[in-house]
Amino acid sequence: MKVLITDGEFKHSLAAVRALGKQGIEVISSSMYERNMSFYSKYCNKQYLYSDQINEKVFISNLIDIIKQESCDVLLPIGFKSCMKISKYQQTLEQYVKVPLPNYEFMLIASDKNKTIKFAMEMGIPTPKTIFPMSIEEVKKISNDLQYPVVIKAPEESGSVKYANNEKELMILYTQVCISHPQQIESGKFPQIQEYIPGEGYGFFALFNHGEPRAIFAHKRLHEYPPTGGPSTMAQSIYDPDLNAIGLRLLKSLSWHGVAMVEFKKDIRDNTFKLIEINPKFWGSLDLAIASGVNFPYLAVKMCIDGDIKPVFEYNNNLIFKWMFPDFVYSIANNCLGNYFVNLFNKNITNDLDYNDIKPNLFQFIDTVSEIYLRIKKKNLRYPHGKPEIEHDH
Repeated sequence: MKVLITDGEFKHSLAAVRALGKQGIEVISSSMYERNMSFYSKYCNKQYLYSDQINEKVFISNLIDIIKQESCDVLLPIGFKSCMKISKYQQTLEQYVKVPLPNYEFMLIASDKNKTIKFAMEMGIPTPKTIFPMSIEEVKKISNDLQYPVVIKAPEESGSVKYANNEKELMILYTQVCISHPQQIESGKFPQIQEYIPGEGYGFFALFNHGEPRAIFAHKRLHEYPPTGGPSTMAQSIYDPDLNAIGLRLLKSLSWHGVAMVEFKKDIRDNTFKLIEINPKFWGSLDLAIASGVNFPYLAVKMCIDGDIKPVFEYNNNLIFKWMFPDFVYSIANNCLGNYFVNLFNKNITNDLDYNDIKPNLFQFIDTVSEIYLRIKKKNLRYPHGKPEIEHDH
């Protein structure tokens, strides 16, 4: 069996490559970048480069060429842009390969933060208080009535997130986000303004087969970078019936197919889960799910080939996992390097170093050093997206 994976540059792409390779599946990794960690993995059988995705038809044509040349059985998209484009051209691609993605109309709801929150509101799912302005002038009119801090979010997954603590910051940052996303603004997609939710981050993860759940998982973020809301650098597997119920209800309503992450924050003010966003693809903390016994990449591939799989609803609870180099950045930014090195000797904490496949981790180390240097130079190592006056507890 052959599986083509896109976006080999991400750490969860490496997790997928390793997870499939260890099951004896032939893995072909692809990317627009010649230098990326997945290409260095011993579980990556072949590597291919494709176009930069600006021209989506050329990108799809590149993928079809690889699929035909290698006789691939399954296409497993990893990155957000790849998932969106592949979902859009899914009917064309499925003439050659199986693709575990939902219908494009549901991808559009899940991928657009404005549509996601509106959809959740209609369903009665708790969300942060959210305003959907249609112009900068409208923001100016309401700025005096808002309770600060607030979060500014561009609609699409790759969009900016900024934190404003007062009216002046709101106008400056909102304008900046609009300027940096001209295509979204031209299409009438203005950034949303959301209340800042004090509390810890939680994730619900699932694999669906045409509207029916086939695997579930959940985690609690212990460390995240940036601390205002970013990818997990250390997380713990959990089982929470309330979290699961909300996540399942949301994805069932979208007749979901394939994998997805539903991100929440548990509001310390009322102890309820508030929906932050849907991540309609594989997620950055994929390693933790795999280490806990839910091999989402393999299950997705098996579901494509066999048509269905036996549900996987149980996993290793309370497993703590840390991503060595991202957590190193977190520790430097939060002045807690001592704890970082103490945790190295904690046998109860698993990590992403694979000594039988160490080359990708060495590549990641070089990237981490570069990231630290650039953010120190910009003097925004701890708060690259801005600092809300209400902070997380660490």
